[in-house]
Amino acid sequence: MKARVHVMLKTGVLDPQGEAVRHALGALGFDGVNGVRQGKVIELDLAEADRARAEATVAAMCEKLLANTVIESYRVEIL
Repeated sequence: MKARVHVMLKTGVLDPQGEAVRHALGALGFDGVNGVRQGKVIELDLAEADRARAEATVAAMCEKLLANTVIESYRVEIL
């Protein structure tokens, strides 16, 4: 079973990488971009066959390692 985790900075947390991308887009002539938030996607190939257990396991991985839950939020997709 495969899982995909989307990790993003929480609203209100400064995103310097996103701001750098926004600035670079403007410099390249892409006007009208008022904000950019940058995140990460993590894909996992799991041995677990039960969908609910896989989702719970991946959520535990996020809480312990994959996301800094103080400043980041995450969303788990089981594929």
